[in-house]
Amino acid sequence: MTTMNNKTLAIGAAIVAAAFAVGANDDKAAANGVAAPASKAALTVTATTPQSGRWPATISANGNIAAWQEAIISAETQGLRLTDVRAQVGDRVKRGQVLALLSADTLAADAAATRAGVAEAEANQAEAAANAERARQLQASGAISAQQIQQYATAEATAKARVASLKAQLRAAEVRLAQTRIVAPDDGVISMRGATVGAVAQPGQELFRLIRKERLEWRADVAATDLVRIQPGQRVQVTPAGGSAVAGSVRMVAPMVDAATRNGIVFVDLPQPGAAKAGMFARGDFAVGEREGVTLPQSAVVLRDGFNWVFQIVANNKVQQLKVGVGSRVGDRIEIVSGLPKDARVVAQGAGFLADGDVVRIADK
Repeated sequence: MTTMNNKTLAIGAAIVAAAFAVGANDDKAAANGVAAPASKAALTVTATTPQSGRWPATISANGNIAAWQEAIISAETQGLRLTDVRAQVGDRVKRGQVLALLSADTLAADAAATRAGVAEAEANQAEAAANAERARQLQASGAISAQQIQQYATAEATAKARVASLKAQLRAAEVRLAQTRIVAPDDGVISMRGATVGAVAQPGQELFRLIRKERLEWRADVAATDLVRIQPGQRVQVTPAGGSAVAGSVRMVAPMVDAATRNGIVFVDLPQPGAAKAGMFARGDFAVGEREGVTLPQSAVVLRDGFNWVFQIVANNKVQQLKVGVGSRVGDRIEIVSGLPKDARVVAQGAGFLADGDVVRIADK
């Protein structure tokens, strides 16, 4: 046991002596002006510098996507039961397409009765007209008095008025009968259905809601100070929450500003909305011209803890983490609006794997 302890102490003493020897050699090298070995590179990266040039000027805003116009489809008659519902939410329908049917038995019977009344009245009118014509022919012979002639003429006029009245009633009955067919007022897509088979529809009750022409628009809240720079026809890039960007164009700028928020509404048409749906929140950028800008590749900017960072390459290939302000993005480049010297050399590829103070190896392009 004693021999083993002696061996252990000897090994420890040798290690300590070696450490002192290394330290002494390093001190000697430093005294002779020889640099210590450099730190090992953490990663091989590519480098780039900011580029200046003309950059699209944009105004950013938030807002909601909504239907361009919605049509509310309701019943126009009361007390009739829904017998058939032929449209569901999401269905694309055409103008005049039947969406639902109301019970038509009673109205059909009323129309038939009125139609028979018209036929009877027309027969009476024909008889009254014939009697009046004969009376007028006998007027010159004196075989019939003027009073009788007047009576026949009055009977003819009454029969004629009776026919006109019943025909008007028939037209009204046919209109009510046609109203038992609930039809689409325009092309579009059904966005809401309240119709249920067996329910008794009431006038004005909302049975369906239709997005006309399937057209959507983005209603952007824009600060009053920016409204003067937005004009109808300008291009807009709209990005719905969780979706990809879609192209739009300004249709109209609201004529007034909200007194509480100092924001105005800008209506943006979305001809090809893609995956965008009415009711979605969206962010958008209005293209309002060009300006001088400084840009970097998007791969050079790292998002961490809610801030944007770049890694500037300094002496001895070390990297220094810089917080920068960013603007709009076009293609694979991003605008840098603050925090970066114009002559800085930054990591272009591989920045996401670096930490402040790391040493890197610069790859040749």
